[in-house]
Amino acid sequence: MASRTRRPGAATGAPDGSRRRRLPMRLLLPVLILAALMAMLMLRGYVHSEILADHRVQPEAAADQVPRRILDGGPVIDTRGGRTTSLKVPDHRMVLTFDDGPDPIWTPKVLDVLRKHDAHAVFFITGTMASRHPDLVQRLVDEGHEIGLHTFNHPDLSLQSKERIDWELSQNQLAISGAAGIRTSLFRPPYSSYAAALDNNTWPITQYIGSRGYISVLSSVDSRDWSTPGVEQIIRNVTPEGGKGAVVLMHDSGGDRHQTVEALDRFLPQMKAEGYEFDHLTEALDAPSAHTRVAGVDLWKGKAWVFLVQASNNITAVLVVGLAIIGFLVIARFGLMLLLSAIHARRVRRRDFRWGEPVTEPVSVLVPAYNEAKCIENTCRSLMESDHPIEVIVIDDGSSDGTARIVENLDLPGVRVVRQLNAGKPAALNRGVANARYDLVVMMDGDTVFEPSTVRELVQPFGDPRVGAVAGNAKVGNKDTLIGAWQHIEYVMGFNLDRRMYDVLNCMPTIPGAVGAFRRSALERVGGMSDDTLAEDTDITMAIHRDGWRVVYAEKARAWTEAPESVQQLWSQRYRWSYGTMQAIWKHRRALFDRGPSGRFGRVGLPLVSLFMVLAPLLAPLIDVFLVYGLVFGPTGKTIAAWFGVLAIQAACATYAFVLDRERLTPLISLPLQQILYRQLMYVVLLQSWITALTGGRLRWQKLRRKGGVSAPPGAAPAQDRQVVDGRPVG
Repeated sequence: MASRTRRPGAATGAPDGSRRRRLPMRLLLPVLILAALMAMLMLRGYVHSEILADHRVQPEAAADQVPRRILDGGPVIDTRGGRTTSLKVPDHRMVLTFDDGPDPIWTPKVLDVLRKHDAHAVFFITGTMASRHPDLVQRLVDEGHEIGLHTFNHPDLSLQSKERIDWELSQNQLAISGAAGIRTSLFRPPYSSYAAALDNNTWPITQYIGSRGYISVLSSVDSRDWSTPGVEQIIRNVTPEGGKGAVVLMHDSGGDRHQTVEALDRFLPQMKAEGYEFDHLTEALDAPSAHTRVAGVDLWKGKAWVFLVQASNNITAVLVVGLAIIGFLVIARFGLMLLLSAIHARRVRRRDFRWGEPVTEPVSVLVPAYNEAKCIENTCRSLMESDHPIEVIVIDDGSSDGTARIVENLDLPGVRVVRQLNAGKPAALNRGVANARYDLVVMMDGDTVFEPSTVRELVQPFGDPRVGAVAGNAKVGNKDTLIGAWQHIEYVMGFNLDRRMYDVLNCMPTIPGAVGAFRRSALERVGGMSDDTLAEDTDITMAIHRDGWRVVYAEKARAWTEAPESVQQLWSQRYRWSYGTMQAIWKHRRALFDRGPSGRFGRVGLPLVSLFMVLAPLLAPLIDVFLVYGLVFGPTGKTIAAWFGVLAIQAACATYAFVLDRERLTPLISLPLQQILYRQLMYVVLLQSWITALTGGRLRWQKLRRKGGVSAPPGAAPAQDRQVVDGRPVG
C-alpha cells in the first residue's frame, strides 16, 4: 500500500491554460549519461580501429601507367602542383624512418637509442596512435625528429574513395596538431615499399596525395623487422652498398620490436664509423622543414580532439575496472547466496529445529489501506482462514473509493476499521499499533492474501526472545503475465535467497511490507514507523537491528501479493524502493562508527546492503554495455560465449532457488528474455534513483493501480467451518 502525497506539485501551465509537460531532469539525465557513454565508447572504438577499419590489401597490378622516371627514381616523390619528380638521398646520408607508431613501449626505447647516438629520424605516425599517445608525439618534435602522416586507420588507400583518403589525411593532421601543435607535409602510404613497386592502382593515389600538398616518402632499404628475422639479419637488410644514401624502413610499433631496438643500437655506431650521417629527411635533402606551426581554431580543434580521445580512453578504463568490480560482486553474491541459503534451509528444516516454545498467543494483523477497494475483500477473507488466533485492524488512510465501507459491510468477526485522514503508510501503521490489543503485530499490504498457516508460521520465531522482527516469504500472485513471471523469478531468486543469506549473516535489510511481524516492544523502542524515507520497511528493519534485536526469515510464512502489471506501474514501484533504500542507508550511516549491536550491523549489514543492493545493480549495466560493444566491434564469438556463461550462472542460481522454494520451474523459460529486457528497466530505474538522490530531488508517494487479481490461495478451509472465540477466528 502506497499513500498519496500530501504535497502535490504545482502544475506548470501554458499561457492558454493548458498543461505543458516537460521532461523531468531525473529522466533527462539518464538519457544524456547513456548517450555520452555510448559516444565515448564509439570514439574509443574508432581510435582503436574497431570501427571503420579496413584491413584489405590490393594485389599487385600492372605498372604501364606509372612514369619510368618514377619507377627508376628515388624514394621521395613530389607530385605537388602537377610535378612528377623524385629525389634520392645523397651518398653517405641515411634517413631512418619508423612506421606505425608512436608506441608507448617501443617508441621511447627507439628515441633513447637515437639520442644516445646523436641521430635523427622521421616517424610516420598513424592518427590512432597519435591521438592515444600525444605525449610521445610532443617528445618526437622536442627531440628534433620529423613527423610524417601514415593515415589515421592504416587502410590501403588504393581501395578507398577520395573522400575516405581526405578523411584519413585530415584526421591524421588533426591528431598531430592537437598533440604537438604542428602540421606536416610528409606522407607515407600504408603497405608501401619501393618506388619500383608502384603500379596502376597506387600511382593515382600518389598523384592525388600530391594534389593535396603532400610529398610521398617511400623507402629504398627495408629492414623487414616486422618479421623478426633476428638482429644480425636486420642489420644486413638495412646496410646500403657502396656508401649510397638510403631511406630506411623500420617500425616502432605493431608488435615486439626489441630486435629493432637492439639492431639500431649496433647499427648506428657501425655506420657512423663508415662516414654516414643520420639526419631527418629535409636535412638530408637540404630542403625547408616539413613542419609548420598550427594556431587559432585549427590548434584548438586538435587539442579538443586529443582531449576527447584521452577522455574516452580514461572512461573506458574506468568502465573496465567497474566491470571487474561488478563481476566480482556478482560472483561473490551468487556464491554467498548459494552457500548461506543452503545453510539456512538445512538449519530450519531439521526435524528437531525449534525457535523456542511454540507461540500460540493471539496476534494483531494490521492492514493499512488507501483506495484498495478492488483488493481489500480478498485480503480480509484470506485472513479469516487463518489457523492462528488473530484480530484484524484495517487502517483506512483517507481512501476516496469506499475501502472502509467495503470492509465494514463484510461484517467479518474480529475485523475492525480505523479511519484517519490521509497521512501516509507509516502514520497508518503507527495508528494500527496504537489500536492493537496484542504484543505481536503482523503487518501486510491491502493487496496481499495470506495462506491459512501464514500468520502461525510468521510468529513462531518469536519463541526466541532475541527475535524482534520476522520477514515472511512474499510471492507474486499474478504471475500469469510475462511481466508477472519476470517478477516471480525476481522474488523467488533475488528476494528470498537474499533473505536466507542475510538471516545467516544476521543483517536482514528489509521486512517486506507484504508480510512481516514485529514485537510491539521492539517497535516502541525504536520510535515506531518513520516517514523519513520512502522505504519505511527497510528503515524500521535497520532500526531494529541497531537496537540489538535479531531479524529472521520465515520461509513457510507465504503471502501472495499483486505485482504491478504494467511497465509504468513497475517503474513507479521500483523507483520508490530503490530511492527509499538509499535514503535508509544514508539515514543509518552513523551505525558504521557505533559500538555494540548498532556498530555490528553498521560494519556488516550496511556495507553488504550497499554493495549488493545499490552498487552492484548500478554497475551491472556495464555487462550489457560491453556485450553490445563486443557484438558490434568484436570479438563477437567470445562476447556471446561470455554472455551465455553469465546467463548459465543466473539459470543455475534461479533453478536452485525455485527448487529450494518448491516452485515449478516453468517460469524460468522466460529467464533469457528477462535478462535482455526486464533487467535493463531495473538498471534505468536505479540510475534514475541515484540521480534523484545526488541532485537532492524529492520523490512522492505513488499509488499503484490494483486490479484485485489475487484471491485467497487454494487449499484454504471454508469460512463456515471456522470457529470464533472472543470475537476472533481460531483454528
